[in-house]
Amino acid sequence: MADTLEFNEIYQEVKGSMNDGRLRLSRQGVIFKNSKTGKVDNIQASELAEGVWRRVALGHGLKLLTKNGHVYKYDGFRESEFDKLSDFFKAHYRLELAEKDLCVKGWNWGTVRFGGQLLSFDIGEQPVFEIPLSNVSQCTTGKNEVTLEFHQNDDAEVSLMEVRFYVPPTQEDGVDPVEAFAQNVLSKADVIQATGDAICIFRELQCLTPRGRYDIRIYPTFLHLHGKTFDYKIPYTTVLRLFLLPHKDQRQMFFVISLDPPIKQGQTRYHFLILLFSKDEDISLTLNMNEEEVEKRFEGRLTKNMSGSLYEMVSRVMKALVNRKITVPGNFQGHSGAQCITCSYKASSGLLYPLERGFIYVHKPPVHIRFDEISFVNFARGTTTTRSFDFEIETKQGTQYTFSSIEREEYGKLFDFVNAKKLNIKNRGLKEGMKQSYDEYADSDEDQHDAYLERMKEEGKIREENANDSSDGSGEETDESFNPGEEDDDVAEEFDSNASASSSSGDGDSDRDEKKPAKKAKIVKDRKPRKKQLESKKGKDPNAPKRPMSAYMLWLNANREKIKSDHPGISITDLSKKAGELWKAMSKEKKEEWDRKAEDARRDYEKAMKEYSVGSKSESSKTERSKKKKKKQEKQMKGKVEKKGATSKSLSSTKSPAKNMSESFKSKEFVSSDESSSGESKKEDSEEEGVASLPPSSEESASGSD
Repeated sequence: MADTLEFNEIYQEVKGSMNDGRLRLSRQGVIFKNSKTGKVDNIQASELAEGVWRRVALGHGLKLLTKNGHVYKYDGFRESEFDKLSDFFKAHYRLELAEKDLCVKGWNWGTVRFGGQLLSFDIGEQPVFEIPLSNVSQCTTGKNEVTLEFHQNDDAEVSLMEVRFYVPPTQEDGVDPVEAFAQNVLSKADVIQATGDAICIFRELQCLTPRGRYDIRIYPTFLHLHGKTFDYKIPYTTVLRLFLLPHKDQRQMFFVISLDPPIKQGQTRYHFLILLFSKDEDISLTLNMNEEEVEKRFEGRLTKNMSGSLYEMVSRVMKALVNRKITVPGNFQGHSGAQCITCSYKASSGLLYPLERGFIYVHKPPVHIRFDEISFVNFARGTTTTRSFDFEIETKQGTQYTFSSIEREEYGKLFDFVNAKKLNIKNRGLKEGMKQSYDEYADSDEDQHDAYLERMKEEGKIREENANDSSDGSGEETDESFNPGEEDDDVAEEFDSNASASSSSGDGDSDRDEKKPAKKAKIVKDRKPRKKQLESKKGKDPNAPKRPMSAYMLWLNANREKIKSDHPGISITDLSKKAGELWKAMSKEKKEEWDRKAEDARRDYEKAMKEYSVGSKSESSKTERSKKKKKKQEKQMKGKVEKKGATSKSLSSTKSPAKNMSESFKSKEFVSSDESSSGESKKEDSEEEGVASLPPSSEESASGSD
């Protein structure tokens, strides 16, 4: 017999709604994973007390009862699967899978039995219907009546809101059957009553969704948000996940509480409660419990008196009461060093956080997407500008999320992250070996970092790096060398023709729009010098000696292939980081060996440059002499042309009237000053026209004199 049984498209009944998911039965127990929320219910085999097989609306169903009174219902089985399940229960759980059919007589008179968290209305030995008491939101009593009110189910089109039971009077003295019925219901019902004092109160906290400032009162079983307009009571059982996310400005923190079912205000549903804190806010907190109660209930996770940052205190208290791990960003770092990416979703700007097991977008509207529900991702070109791109995510259910206006510099970091998580990329197509390595039945929060442990690790790393930097910063390398990890792109060196523009303006990309008009004005004004710069760039001698490499670059060229073989599939950015780490960890003796090689290369370069400069000086003197000779000849030609042009104009002026005498002759100074203002290109054109018109004008003047 197989050790596991798996069933797809199984429905779990929770608070009147049927949640689709996957069911796995193994030797260790029963696991159900909700496809919508990713929540995992894990029932240990040792906790199972009873298993019931029965016919339901969606085929056949399985009801499991545990020793502590919890009831789990799963529907969607086929009738033929009963034998397989029955044998599995006998072999691995040592339980008989009992068959019990519901009573369909239609009678409304029977007996009520309370078993664990279940109210069962029976006729004889057969149950008619069952009500999970956790669905009850309120219980009221009348003379001989008990009324049960239920939580509204948002996923269903029609919800049962109320059931009334008539309880006949009994002859027993001192026992009121109506009150006894109501007490049995209230002891197991999910009724939120703010009785007693709160454990602690956080006042005037800034809340982004729902928007406003709220006092948060922490009770043992629920959270009470008290605002000026609205109040919300949130049971801890509805908290799905907790997130602690640093803002991009490094001065604020988001604390996000994921809720299922969501809190409601009219027709609006809030699936996420988002609090915004400043890192500078501190608080001293005293719990409204004695030290023995605190130790017994929280087992060292909380103390009676605590102090620290406000966001730390809130997250610490919530973690202890909800008993869930806090999800923090993993090892992703964007182009600016932040753990998030600025983007837009549905015309609102926000922050996208790549996590270890999913993505979360904060804040309007908040979106959490798990890796196990992603079908593929897509990198698309931005629709409005080439400076940005879009990041699209499509889930297995067909829902598409588009995060737009992401800076172009973030592409490499985000692509490496997606590639490392083995998500399918649509642009590249499906590749072998890109299957997700995590367990499909694992909880999406299982592998998450603890927020406080993560923070302490980061602080330790920073201290170590500072210590290493201070010890290594004695200045071994005096020459200009490449320091791994430092990004210093010398644009002017790579593009010499644009050196003046890049040096005069700032380094940031944000000033590019301001640079464009300045560049245009410069091109029109300094056209000649720019041509000379281009000519000098084009005429650069390819035989000139190449500059020597630094010790690090010599070592990297010698060891690049070894690093690639030790880390197959490593990207270029990761390779440079790894090389920087290896170089930093290298001993002084080994570094000195490469320093000697770099020094030898530098001496060879200086020697070669001296030999090259001696040869180039003689060549340059020859070229300078030839240029001077050429310029002298050009000046002589220009003088002749101007002289002949002046005589032709004076001869032709004898035919023209006297009123044009002032316009017929132009001196050399007048011609040069007038034409030079319109640009040197026009001057050259006018000179060429003068040369071409010289022979006919001289002939005409001669004929006129005859």
